Amino acid sequence: MKTYMAKKEEMKEKWYLIDAEGKVLGRMAAEAASLLRGKHSPLYTPHISIGSHVIIINAAKVILTGKKLKNKFYIRHSNYPGGLKKINYATLMQNRSGLVVEKAVKGMLPHNRLGAAMAKKLRVYSGAEHPHAAQAPEKWEVGT
Repeated sequence: MKTYMAKKEEMKEKWYLIDAEGKVLGRMAAEAASLLRGKHSPLYTPHISIGSHVIIINAAKVILTGKKLKNKFYIRHSNYPGGLKKINYATLMQNRSGLVVEKAVKGMLPHNRLGAAMAKKLRVYSGAEHPHAAQAPEKWEVGT
């Protein structure tokens, strides 16, 4: 018996809504990455982006455990000498909380063209409102 491989034409894209309020960042990001990859579906195929669209709301109310708010840093470099930029997560959560969640989810996706295609299906909002009501997103509960 041959292994069934799903084709892109056979997939029906669904929309899921995740409320990040009071959820631990890593656990919530792992669930979102799993939905984006399509691992929740019995038709999961590793080489095709069959995942669903994911909307994450209340990103500003996500929880980081331990002392990560003060000790963890978002680091980037401009590729010029002395161009290292470090921002701790407490500052980043106040200014750009959506970026924190987005980077956590993108880090759990494959680091290739397929992962980039999956990351385009992610929408992160700091507040409780989102403009995707027309897609009728299904609420997805994340375990604690």
